Amino acid sequence: MTKIKVFVFNPFQENTFLLYDESNECIIIDAGCNEEHEFKELDTYITENNLTLKLIINTHCHIDHIMGNAYLVDKYNVHSIAHKEDMPLLERSNDMAMAFGFNIQEPPTPSQFVNEGDEIKFGNTILKVKHVPGHSPGSIALYNKDEQFVIVGDVLFKGGIGRTDLPGGDYHTLIASINDKLFTLNGDVVVYSGHGESTTIAHEKSTNPYF
Repeated sequence: MTKIKVFVFNPFQENTFLLYDESNECIIIDAGCNEEHEFKELDTYITENNLTLKLIINTHCHIDHIMGNAYLVDKYNVHSIAHKEDMPLLERSNDMAMAFGFNIQEPPTPSQFVNEGDEIKFGNTILKVKHVPGHSPGSIALYNKDEQFVIVGDVLFKGGIGRTDLPGGDYHTLIASINDKLFTLNGDVVVYSGHGESTTIAHEKSTNPYF
């Protein structure tokens, strides 16, 4: 059984997800931590639950989702992975940080790039990669078929969708991604977004004003 711990980090109120199962292996999705107290909160949770961090994953590479990559890769000697189409965003991360008034450690280049259909495994858990561009060119969703949840980054929110006015964003591409890759999932699938509260596929199909 996969447990999902949500941390809300940085001024953008970004959701950082720590996933672990009975093996005590864990991964972190979208490390938005950038302050010492945020690093400590994450480290303390990992230590107190006797977890072994195996991997850092980015659903996309906007600045609020990658701030903690360098810290975690260095401290825990783990790899980070993302979709190659978001490399331009990662390469401009320091400029974006300065534009928003942040100082960050330069995020490392991903050790591996993921593509549509790839599987990410840790412990007894498998997440399937879905490429869902539109919010950013390399946005991905991570779907757990066995336990019926999907982590979608900033592609879909409760009652909303991701911004498409940022570099690499495209409204029509985003709508197609949601319709083709997310709304084809079972209605009971729980959706964990990069900001705000969770929702379900059925709820968004029936109430989201963009559809």
